[in-house]
Amino acid sequence: MSTDKRDETQLLCDILGLESLVDEITSKLLLSANGLSDVTPSSVLGPFYRANAPLLPNGGSIVRAAPDSDWYKAAEPLLAYLYGRVLSATTGEPVPDAIVDIWQAGPTGLYEQQDEAQPEMNLRGRFKTDSEGRYAVICLRPTAYPIPFDGPAGRLLQMLDRHPWRPAHIHFIVSGKGFRTLTTQIFDVEDGHIADDSVFAVKDELLVKFEKKEGDDRAHWTLEYDFSLCEA
Repeated sequence: MSTDKRDETQLLCDILGLESLVDEITSKLLLSANGLSDVTPSSVLGPFYRANAPLLPNGGSIVRAAPDSDWYKAAEPLLAYLYGRVLSATTGEPVPDAIVDIWQAGPTGLYEQQDEAQPEMNLRGRFKTDSEGRYAVICLRPTAYPIPFDGPAGRLLQMLDRHPWRPAHIHFIVSGKGFRTLTTQIFDVEDGHIADDSVFAVKDELLVKFEKKEGDDRAHWTLEYDFSLCEA
């Protein structure tokens, strides 16, 4: 069942909680070894990451679909301005030239490699922080979705009498010279599946609240979120 569009082995590890368990153990070991409490928690990578997403200018959009397409019309009410800084968890100082790699599913709950209606690398991008550690991106307020239910992972969920839903989230890999690379997600606190994520990836520190954004033709929602990295 694994193809270039899905990784069923990764998905099985996720629904069994194996990836989340390893992530939790390694995260706690890292924090205790460095004596830090302000590091942004990690979370699972998931099966839909693609390397080498386009490097875009700060403030650019990861929405690549044509504005006159049906897909874009469904996504337009969810357009969001996400911004913040990448900081050192040790000193609180900004991390310039850090790379914020972001990817997310669309309003139908599908990632671009699953969905013929989406163009190549839609809802994926990399952004380099400025001298003050700042990044900014036009993305979507995320949507909850069910993980693929037609393969071994889906059949296992059914045997366990478990639902397939993941709460609304956005994925990130944040890296900077001299710092440990952070793989994480943020979760919309208003989503109904926050308490029962099918892959056990939600952490309280990663819950966020999107706010309405007025007077901006590019976005209807806004969120400020800072990443704190642990030094290597």
